[in-house]
Amino acid sequence: MGKNIYVGNLSYGVTDTMLEELFSEFGEITSARVISDRDTGRSKGFGFVEMSSDEDAAAAIAALNEKDVDGRAIKVNEAQPKQDRPRGGGSRGGYGGGGGGGGRY
Repeated sequence: MGKNIYVGNLSYGVTDTMLEELFSEFGEITSARVISDRDTGRSKGFGFVEMSSDEDAAAAIAALNEKDVDGRAIKVNEAQPKQDRPRGGGSRGGYGGGGGGGGRY
C-alpha cells in the first residue's frame, strides 16, 4: 500500500496537475489533489499526494519539504489520519444565549 503525503503552504495557483508533476520525479503517483473550498472553488492552500511506494514517498518528503514552489516554501510530510470533528449547529453550547438574570428578592 502507498503512502499519503500532506502538502501545505501551496500558492493558490497550484493545480492537481502541477502537484502530480512535482512529485512524479520521485516515483509513481496514485493520486494528487489540491483541496478547494466547496463554495468558492478556490484552493485552500494545501493538498494530498498518494504515492505507490513508501520508499518513493519518503524520498519525495525529504527532497520537497521547504522547497520553493510558485514563490512559497511548501510543507511536505506524511499525512495524518483525518480526525473526527463534532458536527453541530454553530452555537457553542447550551440553549441560546443569555446568562445572568436579575436577582429578585
